[in-house]
Amino acid sequence: MDKRVEKIIQMMREDVRGELSLSEFAQSVNLSVWRLCHIFKSDVGMPPIRYLRLLRMERAKDLLESSFLSVKEIAFQVGLNDESHFVRDFKSTYGFSPALYRSQYKNKIAPEGSNGNGNGNQPGKVRQQLVQIAKHSVLPSVHLFIYVFSFF
Repeated sequence: MDKRVEKIIQMMREDVRGELSLSEFAQSVNLSVWRLCHIFKSDVGMPPIRYLRLLRMERAKDLLESSFLSVKEIAFQVGLNDESHFVRDFKSTYGFSPALYRSQYKNKIAPEGSNGNGNGNQPGKVRQQLVQIAKHSVLPSVHLFIYVFSFF
């Protein structure tokens, strides 16, 4: 994997709220936005903005499982100031609204009988995408490794 892409991924993981823009990411590795997007997609398999969205949804899921923050507070924590957009993105990623996901997780339905996408034991869309990223990554982060293998 290109060292510049690794640096961008690390920056995204450190600041999942997305305080930096795509042009600031590109500038930090001395690339144009177009070239960064091209290299990133080639190495990771998806554009940087989509990757950041997946990281946000993963972080939101973790917060729903481990905190008592409201859905609105979680949306803010992951960098989405509009709660309705957050709910829509979360539901399209996991198949449940954040509140329903939390409720099912607390009742032990999501972790045991379902993967959170409403399809029983089929691999979830996020899990499949993260597995693909891990396969293409030379140095997958410990967090990604733990997340992917927590389903086995």
